[in-house]
Amino acid sequence: MAAHIAYRRIYDEPGHSDGVRVLVDRVWPRGMRKEDAHLDEWLREVAPSTELRRWYGHDPERFAEFRRRYLAELRDPSRREPAQRLHSLARTRNLTLLTATRDVEHSQAAVLAQWLADGCP
Repeated sequence: MAAHIAYRRIYDEPGHSDGVRVLVDRVWPRGMRKEDAHLDEWLREVAPSTELRRWYGHDPERFAEFRRRYLAELRDPSRREPAQRLHSLARTRNLTLLTATRDVEHSQAAVLAQWLADGCP
């Protein structure tokens, strides 16, 4: 694994140790110009499904169930390629997962960071 897998809001200033910066949201962040995002990649394919995002609604009380359902979605064969891409990046360089979510501790970026740190997929 990489020396560091981090997650943060896309609206935060880039850090020197960010390494590869990957947006993991399904939709583009409001008010963010593409030239100001300082992205290396946008892997919307690893984001939770629209149905799961709507059900979750960023309600921290639903986070455990959101995490369980999201990890199940990540095991779907249709997500194998983008998940492998993230895994490959995490093995070779520092990786920062970006999201527009205000509560990053209860976000898909946090779930993905832990999932990658655990050696998945």
